[in-house]
Amino acid sequence: MALTAPVEQILSWYSSDNPGTLTNLVRLLGHGALAGTGKMVILPVDQGFEHGPVRSFAPNPEAYDPDYHVRLAIDAGCNAYAAPLGSLEAVAARFAGQVPLILKLNNSDTLARVEQPHPAVTASVEDALRLGCVGIGYTIYPGSGARNRMYEDLRELTLEAKRRGLVVVVWSYPRGAGLSKQGETAVDVCAYAATIAAQLGAHIIKVKPPTAHVEQEEAKRTYEKYNIPIQTLADRARHVVQATFNGKRVVIFSGGEAKATDAVLAEVRELAAGGSFGSIMGRNAFQRPRAEALELLSEVIQIYRSAR
Repeated sequence: MALTAPVEQILSWYSSDNPGTLTNLVRLLGHGALAGTGKMVILPVDQGFEHGPVRSFAPNPEAYDPDYHVRLAIDAGCNAYAAPLGSLEAVAARFAGQVPLILKLNNSDTLARVEQPHPAVTASVEDALRLGCVGIGYTIYPGSGARNRMYEDLRELTLEAKRRGLVVVVWSYPRGAGLSKQGETAVDVCAYAATIAAQLGAHIIKVKPPTAHVEQEEAKRTYEKYNIPIQTLADRARHVVQATFNGKRVVIFSGGEAKATDAVLAEVRELAAGGSFGSIMGRNAFQRPRAEALELLSEVIQIYRSAR
């Protein structure tokens, strides 16, 4: 299959990577309903680990079954399905080759209350290869006092993953004692978090949709001095994408907590207008009944298909 112009352009940004990694990027960008557009919609289901099974799956009990999620990703035409080790081990053989898989290599839980959060490494690059994944996922918490260890662990995992031809996806979620709760999604902090992920070697960067709040006083003065537009979500998405090497890294935005369909679609339209490369949408998909989830994902995909 010939590469489309958007996919060729994206590959040109990763010229230091080996053919194996570029091939897996093509697999991601060439799969599903958005194949060849340079956009992507990924279904991530790490919430059972991160938030607990009841909070995650009780709204739609079918979602307790790992098969449900991978079938949803396939039938919706998602570019990929991302999950922790146990979930992928439960489905990888049965659904081999039907949707690209991303193995989430670290996870947290909500049973411990810690001031400086630090996810545990719960899987390996070897696991990702064994399960036929196209890439690995890893979460960092800029703002945590434990960030240096996360960055160092990611450096080693990234080196191994790239050496072995895998794509690196980084969830860059600011949190910890260094930030206020409001600051976790502040536009200056989200842009900074995206830059950090890019500097650590991520191919694909996942961040939360940024708010208009500016957390850092020094940054606030700069935004005001240069009149940087951050009034609309489209403005803020454009600013975050710009922060990753002037848009030369793939930045996708999370769907966040479950909300009404109109609110989800309005947010996605703004993100797409701001140059987002796509969405990685978990709870807003799998907590809905299957028919509603498929309809929602179809509408999200159509928004990105229509984006310029």
